[in-house]
Amino acid sequence: MTIQDISEDATDHLLAQISNGDRDALEALFRAEAGRMVAIARRIVRRSDLAEEVVQEAFVLIWQRASQFDSGRGRARAWMTRIVRNRALNLIRDGSRMDFHDGATLEAIGDREQDASHAYAALPERHALKVCLDQLETGKRRSILLCYVTGMSHGEVAEKLGAPLGTIKAWIRRGMASLRECLG
Repeated sequence: MTIQDISEDATDHLLAQISNGDRDALEALFRAEAGRMVAIARRIVRRSDLAEEVVQEAFVLIWQRASQFDSGRGRARAWMTRIVRNRALNLIRDGSRMDFHDGATLEAIGDREQDASHAYAALPERHALKVCLDQLETGKRRSILLCYVTGMSHGEVAEKLGAPLGTIKAWIRRGMASLRECLG
């Protein structure tokens, strides 16, 4: 089963079944969503082995906290993505399993802004998220992509874009509000 095989409603339904202790639903959700979640985690932690660890931890949390999911506040995929993103960011902040490299190696790894641009460009033109992102001002769109695709902190985004931290925080807050309205 791939992400194309399961709808948002089916994902929401599986999460409801998981909250009732249904292990088969957890397996179905894992088969449908794990690949997407590993890709998200890999963009943040930049290592496949750590990304897989993040997703494993995320599914343990999903199993434990499925009953806390509130469909009135958003979709299951968004909730799960937030768990993966937070686990990945916690792993980076912890730093104990991260490898540190010199400047030349870091340049060879790649530009995080380019990762965000590639993720945005990879969205199909008719995808609702792409349509809504296109409606945002460039600064807001870039700030959101850098934070949510690459896992950069607000401070890192401010430095990358050469804008004050308060401006970046406002762009992200307003941009996310616009996205919620557009996607709602």
